[in-house]
Amino acid sequence: MGADLVPTLVARYIVLLFSICVHEALHAYAADRCGDSTARFMGRITLNPLPHIDPIGTVLFPLMAIFWGMQSGGGSFLIGWAKPVPVNPHNFRNVKRDDIIVSLAGVGGNFGIAVAAALIIRVLGTVRVPVPEPILFMLGGLMTINVVLGVFNLIPIPPLDGSHVLEHFLPLDAAIRYRQIAPYSFVILIGLLWTGVLGWLLLIPMRIILVLAGVV
Repeated sequence: MGADLVPTLVARYIVLLFSICVHEALHAYAADRCGDSTARFMGRITLNPLPHIDPIGTVLFPLMAIFWGMQSGGGSFLIGWAKPVPVNPHNFRNVKRDDIIVSLAGVGGNFGIAVAAALIIRVLGTVRVPVPEPILFMLGGLMTINVVLGVFNLIPIPPLDGSHVLEHFLPLDAAIRYRQIAPYSFVILIGLLWTGVLGWLLLIPMRIILVLAGVV
């Protein structure tokens, strides 16, 4: 890894950390609005990264993603997750509906950031005033990394958000067996990253956001 690439990876990691914090804070906020104040009392409605950091998802997995990205020539492809937001579904007004809302709140926030960044890039592309390169770089990072996070968290592997949605549509026995996948989730995700399946899942969403930004 060249020394000139280190600042780029650090900047992208900062964008990833911010995006993860937004994701988790929105989970906590949605849960609070749906009647469960557990996460709010534990200080999770915040952009401060400290309450959200998970040693594997926020540190180890992004570092491994960087390593595999560099080995494959794919650059700084970053994904990760934070410590799960504590939720007590018994406090929800409507357990199924509210759990789905809370599960999708973080994903919605990530896609919202990506779309906002893409639209800003498109607008900046129409102005005649030169835009500083660091600003464009950070906007590009916000756009791409949040698409990655949104798609990644929709993968139906426990405990990712997509699994919380899917299990509500499974029979009870199947849902119980489905949750038992959780201890093997890290290995499965590593396999998806290593085999390039995650990159394949990103092709269409990334293409859409790049078209929205006016860069393709």
